[in-house]
Order: sequence, then structure tokens, then C-alpha cells
Amino acid sequence: MAATFRALFDENFGFVWNALRRFGVAEAEREDLANEVFFRVYKALDQYDPQRPARPWLVAFAARVASEHRRLARHRYEVTTDSVEAGAPASAPEGAIERAEQRAILAEGLDALDPDKRVVFVLHDLEEVATPDIARALGIPEGTVSSRLRAARAEVLAAVKRIRARKGAP
Repeated sequence: MAATFRALFDENFGFVWNALRRFGVAEAEREDLANEVFFRVYKALDQYDPQRPARPWLVAFAARVASEHRRLARHRYEVTTDSVEAGAPASAPEGAIERAEQRAILAEGLDALDPDKRVVFVLHDLEEVATPDIARALGIPEGTVSSRLRAARAEVLAAVKRIRARKGAP
């Protein structure tokens, strides 16, 4: 059991950290919350099926931890953005700036979603997890995943349009 947990932790800590970022967790709090995710994973390890992909299962934990964290009144909700990628070519700063602005707009658009829609959107459209795997990881019917995904896409698109209009972006 300890070896299975260690492998999950080593292979997926960065993935969970990134998932928490996509769920709107501020950078200063991500490491603590990623550790909280893995603490919960360890407690539920007997429910883990190594024949199934681990990442949808882990994202379900991350979504719950992020949701609980947001509900705490003492936490201020921040719009998170990434810094410019380290590997971005120095000769194309405009492209790097544009990518950073697009990520900031998407992050703000994701902030408009309720947690149930956000987790489905992140899993499907950003992490490229298949609908059946999302349904299994979240314990909901595939039809519910599909309807949440449709609604989330529409809400994100509308939010992105509003944000771009407000910022005067094309």
C-alpha cells in the first residue's frame, strides 16, 4: 500500500498542483492543498483501482479540496494566472504576453463557473479525460457529465466575451 501511494504521489503531485491552479486556488496555498489532497488519497487508497486511470480519481479529490477551501470565509478568492513559461523563446515576447493574457482571461472565465461545472470542464476540455472516466471518478451519470459540460462551455464562452469586451481585447 505504501509503495502504491508513493508511486501515485511521485507521478502525480505536479498534476494535482496544476489541477488546483485550474480550480482557482492561489499559488501561495497550492502546496498545502496538494498535500491535503494526497492525505485524503492515502486514507481512501483501499478504494483505488489500479486498472483505471489515476488522474480522474485524483482530480475528484482536488476538486473537493478546492471547493471546501473556497467556502471558508477567511479565504479571498483570487484570479490566478501563470507566469510566462520558462521555455518561451526570448525572441517572441509578444507571443508570450498574449498567451499569458489568454490564460488570465480563461482563469477569470473559469471563476464564473460553479464548482460542479468547473470540475467537469477542467477534466474534459483541459485535461482531456473521457466522459465515462469523469462520470466514474465523480460518481455521477455520464448524461450529467455531458449536460454540465455543455452548460460550462456556454458559461465560459459568455464570460470570456464579457471579459474581453471589458478589457477592450479582440
